[in-house]
Amino acid sequence: MKKLLNTLYVSTQGTYLARDGENVLVKVEREVKARFPIHTIGSIICFGVVNASPPLMQLCSQRGVALSFLTENGRFMASVHGESSGNVLLRREQFRRADSEKQSLPIARNLVAAKVWNQRSVLQRALRDHGTGESEDGWLNVEKATNRLQYSPPSAAKAKSLAVLRGIEGEAASTYFGCFDRLITAQKESFVFTTRSRRPPLDNVNALLSFIYVLLARDVASACEANGLDSSVGFLHRDRPGRRSLAMDLMEELRPHLADRLALSLINRRQVGPTSFHMTESGAVEITDSARKDILIAWQDKKREEIRHPFLKEKVPIGLIPHCQALLLARYLRDDYDAYPAFLWKG
Repeated sequence: MKKLLNTLYVSTQGTYLARDGENVLVKVEREVKARFPIHTIGSIICFGVVNASPPLMQLCSQRGVALSFLTENGRFMASVHGESSGNVLLRREQFRRADSEKQSLPIARNLVAAKVWNQRSVLQRALRDHGTGESEDGWLNVEKATNRLQYSPPSAAKAKSLAVLRGIEGEAASTYFGCFDRLITAQKESFVFTTRSRRPPLDNVNALLSFIYVLLARDVASACEANGLDSSVGFLHRDRPGRRSLAMDLMEELRPHLADRLALSLINRRQVGPTSFHMTESGAVEITDSARKDILIAWQDKKREEIRHPFLKEKVPIGLIPHCQALLLARYLRDDYDAYPAFLWKG
């Protein structure tokens, strides 16, 4: 259980939420663990086996507090809202800004600047952990890429259009992935990375990255829905049938720290190996069923780790970072902040 800003996150399995007058009671095994006045809460997000009493649902409905239920792994299931909800106003504002490139651009700039910042942080961490600076072992290329990437976030912050911004993002991605292979320090014969291939992934590294990106996208989409946002209407990624554009927007800044570093750890710690993958007749590389289970376990373990959120200045589980960012975006759209506070990881 954790309260961030005005959102209460409940993740202890078997928790029961009840009403006591104008208060929310948090009970575990019939013992009251916490009590929150309803006027201090904007929304409640429940993970897994967490139950709420009908009187509490009525109280939340009357006070405009969104009550959302997700699986333990973070998949969105449902939200309970009253007759009038602030979410409709939030979504209308989201749609208005998404329809205007001028209003989309400030959000998109921060997303791309944060993504490149975090990519550079991944390279800097690798240099500190492994790099020698000697050209013969490739670390000099990583150092050069790190130096080049320092200019991309300021450029992204000043981009005059979404087209220019996407160009900056693409150039930074080319620089980042251009030295990504050097970050792989084990099993080099089975894990060679030359370029990013998506549909389909053509090697073991790309297959692993794509699978973890899918897990991250699912969690970010659930975070958007739980915080009253439409996961399909984005600012950097434009509308397309079947695409969760806002989820893709918000996951950009989270990919380097949450997904890329996990993929590297799985390879370098030999938690996946050459037998974890197989090639189909079409040439696509897929992950075996048993390896998928191992990766899912590693993903859930990763989400339980705690870090200090750079904006909120509080320790939070990594699994709550998508919810923090969705919440911060919602508050920006409500004009609580002058700018969207993107996630900046200091490696």
